[in-house]
Amino acid sequence: MNQLQRMSVPADPLAALLDDYSIEITARDTDAVRSLAGTLPPGAEVFIANLPKDGPEVLVQAARAVREAGFEPVPHIVARNIASAAQLEEMMAGLAKTAGVRTVLALGGDRDDAIGPFDQALQVIETGVFQKNGVERIRIACYPEGHPRIPDHALARALGEKLTASRKAGLDVTLVGQFLFDPVQIVRFARMLRSLGIEAPLRVGVAGPAERTKLIKYALRCGVGASLRALRERSELARNVMSGETPEALLEEVAAADVAEPELGMSGVHFFTFGDPAASVRWAEARRLRNSAPD
Repeated sequence: MNQLQRMSVPADPLAALLDDYSIEITARDTDAVRSLAGTLPPGAEVFIANLPKDGPEVLVQAARAVREAGFEPVPHIVARNIASAAQLEEMMAGLAKTAGVRTVLALGGDRDDAIGPFDQALQVIETGVFQKNGVERIRIACYPEGHPRIPDHALARALGEKLTASRKAGLDVTLVGQFLFDPVQIVRFARMLRSLGIEAPLRVGVAGPAERTKLIKYALRCGVGASLRALRERSELARNVMSGETPEALLEEVAAADVAEPELGMSGVHFFTFGDPAASVRWAEARRLRNSAPD
């Protein structure tokens, strides 16, 4: 680290990392959005999960509720949940007109069979529907610990293709990591991205405060079991994360690594909230502001 970098090191690296954080809700959980007024910073990104059972109109109305609450809606556009090219066009037009959506998260989807012509996020990006409807920023999911159903080589190839297509479309890209519990894995993944010449910022995905049983259930479902096993050898971190208290110990390590290696390009934190976004926001705000009060 050179002298200029040392001069710019934040006094509280984790608080600095939390200066830009996002949370996630489901499209039917608009009550949660209202509960965040006055706690979640105005303009913060709220990702809206589009579940297979929910039609496009549910996603559009949820995005509208997020916008009206003073936050930035980031709807999940899930390729395999889209019945037709016409439905995709109608949904994006509705998101633009009703909620002023400018940012999306593009996903392939976890269902086995697509219900329409799209089975990859890349195909949706290449339609041009995003820029046609005023989308300026795209969030692309990535998997620091791999995916339970997709080989690593296929993940790497798909990520490269989506990044290329997004750049051609003139979209500003941020990578959003799947949550996991081992900071070593996150740092290793960031180093790998940079070694491949991928410069897109990486938002660190973490599990927000939740009960131990809920964390384990979602971790196994999402394929982050290796992180869970790693926690057995890291007792302090295990107690901190798996008790459902906070992800503080994990994020402290990640923030420290990002200060030591600015080239890692960490860009904020994304909270997977498991139905309780308010708990993540309360913790993030308390931790972010802990050392900001005057003496």
